[in-house]
Amino acid sequence: MDTPNFNTIAMGFLFTLFIVLGLNFVSELAFHPEAPEVSGYQIEVAETASAAAEDAPEEEPIGVLLASADIGAGEKLIKRCVACHSFEDGGANKVGPQLWDIVNRDMGAVSSFGYSGALEEYGAGKQWTYEELDGFLKKPNAWIKGTAMGFAGLKKPDDRANIIAYMRTLSANPAPLPAQ
Repeated sequence: MDTPNFNTIAMGFLFTLFIVLGLNFVSELAFHPEAPEVSGYQIEVAETASAAAEDAPEEEPIGVLLASADIGAGEKLIKRCVACHSFEDGGANKVGPQLWDIVNRDMGAVSSFGYSGALEEYGAGKQWTYEELDGFLKKPNAWIKGTAMGFAGLKKPDDRANIIAYMRTLSANPAPLPAQ
């Protein structure tokens, strides 16, 4: 390479470097970036969650809903559950345990079924009362954190009451209805 071309290229490179560094220096004089005291963003969700809870209408107790529950509608709704549960006496376990005589049965009582650790821990010494069934069917993962049941839940209280009323009939000796 000949010297005049090399000098021209070197001068172009040095001039570009000088311009870049000069702009960097001038921009630091013009703008003063300040580091925040705490890094990241603080997200506050407590207010919106409590506001949503206040706006939600209060549901009637399950005992009141069961008094007017439609067993036939519960039998139709239960068809959503048959892929994972059996409902006949002596029925086999599927993905979930068989649900014959579930009302007032001890939680985790089907010995031939492997329950999740979350249900075993939560259900120690408890029974599937009407209130427990209602809460669990509303949103299983919220009622028992870490449960393996992959069902999203039933939002409508009447649907839950209808299913529970139907499941109550699936017993040789149905549990008495709760007091209203």
